Amino acid sequence: MSRFRIALSLFIAAVLAVAACYVVPRGLEAESLLAVENDPARMADRELDRGFTPEVAAREIEAALAAKDADLARSFVELAEERKIAVAPALTEKVVAASVEAASASHAAESFARGLVTGEPSDVVGLAGTALGDLFVFGDIRDAVREGTRYATGEKVDEVVLGLACVGLAVTAGTYATFGAAAPARVGLSLAKAARKTERLSAGMAEWIGRSLRQVVDWDKLKAAIVGATLSDPAIAVRAAREAVKVERAGGLMQLVRNVGRVQSKAGTQAALDGLKIAEGPREMARVATLAEAKGGKTRAILKSVGRGALVLSVATFDLGIWVLGALLTLFALVSSTKGAVERMTLRSVRRRKERRLAEQQARFAAMVARG
Repeated sequence: MSRFRIALSLFIAAVLAVAACYVVPRGLEAESLLAVENDPARMADRELDRGFTPEVAAREIEAALAAKDADLARSFVELAEERKIAVAPALTEKVVAASVEAASASHAAESFARGLVTGEPSDVVGLAGTALGDLFVFGDIRDAVREGTRYATGEKVDEVVLGLACVGLAVTAGTYATFGAAAPARVGLSLAKAARKTERLSAGMAEWIGRSLRQVVDWDKLKAAIVGATLSDPAIAVRAAREAVKVERAGGLMQLVRNVGRVQSKAGTQAALDGLKIAEGPREMARVATLAEAKGGKTRAILKSVGRGALVLSVATFDLGIWVLGALLTLFALVSSTKGAVERMTLRSVRRRKERRLAEQQARFAAMVARG
């Protein structure tokens, strides 16, 4: 029976040792993931360590240049430099040349005009045009009148663009009143609106903004007032927006657009638009802002390379916790079973020695009796 118990303990210990070889490394990985859960920059670095190679860097830079996206190409060059990845000098020269061309006077004028007229910026200069148009209420009035007229006449309307335009009119008035203190929110609103119009707003983010706007905008009052607004009389549009928008209920929305403005100021216009395309809600946009503050111009390349891997864990936190708990329980069981096996083996050895000594003593006693 004692041998059976020892063999069973050793068998269980062997099984647990094999299980530990599988579970413990995954538990350690899960623990390291949980440790960086609230640090988007470290999460991004982990993901980049796995797959950002010289070949990937060169391929992404060439793809960005082919798409005439000098900003993204430059972002990948900066990321490669940070990670000590060599980029071919000829490729770097192409990026520099593309950046110079993008910054040329003719391109800048065209981008500024497009941002001012359409409200769809493609770079910093375009955003300057969009922000200028919105700051002087031209852009928001344009969007509010277009979408508001559709809303009033029963046509298909983009309520996100309409609501953001109305909130923008109210915020613009606040920006003037506070001497620019609300400027980051103003820029963020312009970018959110531009992302929606260019289909670069994620479905989750659009849904969240839509729900927020339903609480912020009095749509019945807006429908009655917005039709009277015209481009030639911006005072009507501003007054209609201020009456229809309940700014005191826009706390969550304002925090979102401030984070969008933070991304733009640290990483650029395109990074902010890329963030709005990836983030599925305001919490994830806040993480994009944190990433942009840590990585600056490299943010676009990171978002392009790892996507949502820089914002959320690829595995649910609960599942990671299960792996950590499983690793701890497996180690505890392994130690316990090994301890039990060693104790039984030691006890059996002690008993056998005692039995041998007793047998030797009995033999000596019998010999003494025989001689006596």
